[in-house]
Amino acid sequence: MDVSVIILTRNTCALTRAAIQSVLDSNDSLAKEIIVVDNGSTDETLSVLPREFPDLKLIRAEKNLGFARACNLAAKQSSGEFLLLLNSDARPAPDALEKAAAWMRANSDCAVAGGQLLNADGSRQNSIANFPTLATELLSKSLLRRLWPEKFPGKERELRAPLDVESIVGAFVFVRKKIWGELGGLDERYFFFFEETDFCLRARQKNFRVVHLPEVRVRHDQGATAKQVSVAARIEYWRSRYIYFSKNRSAFTRSILFAGLMARLFFDWLAASLTTIFTLGKNARWRSRWRVCTALLGWHLRGCPASAGLPR
Repeated sequence: MDVSVIILTRNTCALTRAAIQSVLDSNDSLAKEIIVVDNGSTDETLSVLPREFPDLKLIRAEKNLGFARACNLAAKQSSGEFLLLLNSDARPAPDALEKAAAWMRANSDCAVAGGQLLNADGSRQNSIANFPTLATELLSKSLLRRLWPEKFPGKERELRAPLDVESIVGAFVFVRKKIWGELGGLDERYFFFFEETDFCLRARQKNFRVVHLPEVRVRHDQGATAKQVSVAARIEYWRSRYIYFSKNRSAFTRSILFAGLMARLFFDWLAASLTTIFTLGKNARWRSRWRVCTALLGWHLRGCPASAGLPR
């Protein structure tokens, strides 16, 4: 088996069907298996997927295991030389898997490869991620990319050759399975967000490369899954960010991060509140922003309880 494609789903049947079909439509000679982990869906996923894709490996979880735990479970049942962690809202181009596998086989020191993520209109999405620092978390990432494009590569630059990077955006993560095993897979302390960033950090600490491949093109309906539960997803993002800094940064850095994030969150909430009042609540974007900021403030005031966020 060349590639084991791992897709997670939770009440995203239509998206997952399209993701599976995009893999089956690949124009290559790779031997592939597709493993779907259903994280406690209550929609038609469990009846539709086995019927439409009889060769599919479907792992049924009674509850939401989270991204890291579900991927690790699927990886244990995989037999491919490579693993592809594919979001249910991602659609690889027909030649994407072949190009990624060829690169990995030609570059044995590469642990992780990511592709160029694209919007439906073909425009570029940010596909490269820096390791989180005080600068990336407290300042504008867009501004950082524009001021220091070499240090913070992003969608503003059209890259034509493979580029060694710190981390990649996790919609399409092509991993050498041997190294996955050496690193112990994803850290299950992360439930949703930052899992691939932490994995890339550990890979680079072991002197393996993480590479962005611009010729590997992947359409990505950015955030289609998370948008279904936007408030809960934002809480998970903040929780995972705290876990990453707790694991990989000093106590002093964490204290500055917390103070900075709290100040920014309060001013964001204040701006959203005033704008919502002045517009009489008619602006949907500001109403949504106010709702998210209010939920995040409330979560912090309650001591960041583990019970909040996405359902377990």
